[in-house]
Amino acid sequence: MSAPTRASGAAKARAPKAAPAAKTKTGQPKRERVFSGIQPTNTPHIGNYLGAIRHWVAEQDLYDNIFCVVDLHAITLPQDPNELRVAVRRLAALLLACGIDPNRSALFVQSHLHEHAELAWILNCMTPTGWLNRMTQFKVKAGDAQESASAGLYTYPVLMAADILLYQTDVVPVGEDQRQHVELARDIVNSFNARFGETFVEPRARIREVGARIMSLDDPEKKMSKSGAEASYIALLDRPEVIRKKIARATTDSQRTIVFDENRPGIFNLLTIYQLLSGQTRAAIEAEFEGKGYKEFKAALADLLAATLEPIQRRYDAITSDPGELDRILAHGAERVRPMAEQTLRAVKERVGLL
Repeated sequence: MSAPTRASGAAKARAPKAAPAAKTKTGQPKRERVFSGIQPTNTPHIGNYLGAIRHWVAEQDLYDNIFCVVDLHAITLPQDPNELRVAVRRLAALLLACGIDPNRSALFVQSHLHEHAELAWILNCMTPTGWLNRMTQFKVKAGDAQESASAGLYTYPVLMAADILLYQTDVVPVGEDQRQHVELARDIVNSFNARFGETFVEPRARIREVGARIMSLDDPEKKMSKSGAEASYIALLDRPEVIRKKIARATTDSQRTIVFDENRPGIFNLLTIYQLLSGQTRAAIEAEFEGKGYKEFKAALADLLAATLEPIQRRYDAITSDPGELDRILAHGAERVRPMAEQTLRAVKERVGLL
């Protein structure tokens, strides 16, 4: 994908910059707030885990983290209501199973706080359609059906901006395909603040270079996606026999050497997954599989994947065996962030004349 353009043609290009760290009452630097949202469509896959979820888990003590199951985003495309309800709970349980700690981070469901939808509407009324016309993800998702696509899909980036701005977010971890949406949020902040006075914190995107784009198993030229064929991704709930079958069928090439060569996207993708899961250096991995074939390497990768996912799946089974506890955790997460959401929305309403 080519580098995304700025949402506002009038805005000057600028690199995201961090504001000086605020201080707490004790004089300690205040932790930056991070907002991360993930859609409850299908089961998260190993690309989601390596590119995002495992980093969220590892950094819970570094930031003030807010994790949101964005079900309002999910309905921008047609959803079966019963399947959506199941998917929301499954995703929340998986995030907990992966290590999100509700005592250290807020985890909640987007639609449980009406402030998301209210702020999105207000921001929709402040966002020029010309900015939205530049959003490449709408064109990708709608394809040739742009005329019949929902208005919600078209204004999806504004809802994403509302999610971020509602909590005065400093940092938004996203993939490269979502960078443009964070840039739109920054343009909305600058426009709103200039018109109505300082109201929102200007967020910045954080994009990880290593492992941020795990590619499809059956088409390594494309990013791994939950919307692809089942053979194209390893779901976090895939059991060992399924993992072995998918990896055995994963696309490689006609060459025999097992080396990190970006010009060989199939084997490069599988090796990247192996590197991220094992923590070994590229040189060590190449040495380990020197003189061996794809069959041996794929078997080792499948074993490593199964071993990584087994404890996650075990914790998931335990969490889902107690639906009431999952409800309690999600309700607690919503109550934890509600005061922030209410404060921001109240300020916005006052500034635009609704209060």
